[in-house]
Amino acid sequence: MDTIIVGKVNIRLDAYVAEERKQLSRTMIQKLIESGNILVNGSKKKLSYKVQMNDQITINLPEAKETNLKPQEIPIEIIYEDNDIIVVNKPKGLVVHPANGNPDGTLVNAIMAICKESLSGIGGELRPGIVHRLDKDTSGALIVAKNDKSHIKMSEQIKNHEVRKIYIALVRGVVQEDEATIDMPIGRSTKDRKKMAVVKDGKNAVTHFKVLKRYPKYTLLEIKIDTGRTHQIRVHMAEIGHPVVGDMIYSNGKNDFGVEGQMLHAKSLDFKHPITGVKMHLEADLPEYFKRIIEGEESGRN
Repeated sequence: MDTIIVGKVNIRLDAYVAEERKQLSRTMIQKLIESGNILVNGSKKKLSYKVQMNDQITINLPEAKETNLKPQEIPIEIIYEDNDIIVVNKPKGLVVHPANGNPDGTLVNAIMAICKESLSGIGGELRPGIVHRLDKDTSGALIVAKNDKSHIKMSEQIKNHEVRKIYIALVRGVVQEDEATIDMPIGRSTKDRKKMAVVKDGKNAVTHFKVLKRYPKYTLLEIKIDTGRTHQIRVHMAEIGHPVVGDMIYSNGKNDFGVEGQMLHAKSLDFKHPITGVKMHLEADLPEYFKRIIEGEESGRN
């Protein structure tokens, strides 16, 4: 049983729960409300009920069903693992979870093979608890919850901006500022609904970057984000004229070094263990192709 004490007023029940419990999809929340598994002050409410200050929302997640997903032996580097979480170094090109066009061969399938019986039931199915995501071609550190309690606690940390994520990116052009902050709202592109863009009525998005190394035509950056909007780093860097190398969506399809897919790597994560509360710092090594390109730039071979 999960409890939320409402701190806002006049927001639809399903919207409020979605905002407070990001690990639950809106569809899942609506089903839970309609089935009486989400109650307000002990009573069943309609989806459209407007929450009031200090309302007590209780969430009862039904026993998870067996998923149709199959474990698959996919090579993946484990950075850290215990009974509650597993942190992996996701390789470039690996989709995080199954979807249309990617029914299997995903990170979820790989983690299922590793976790065996230890799985989260969040979302209604027994499966690894994906608490945050990386784009298909973004590599690096990613946390997966192995049980519901860890899933909820980690999702709360992410929602409260308590998880510090550091990325490494190779971008096109020579960035002049040693350090800078990009504060531009991001939303769905009005020109191409499959893309994100900087838009006036978009959601708040803040990206900080620091130059690690300048090359004749490229710059190596360390990047920290305060928010986690879809494609945030890629959109922001393209907006200031320095798209991520290899980004086929936001860099006009240019293919530097023969790389397809952005040279963006989640280098490190700082967070509190969801159960013990111990502060953790975990790092993921750069992919070999990324190291080779950087070495080539430093030696002048590229």
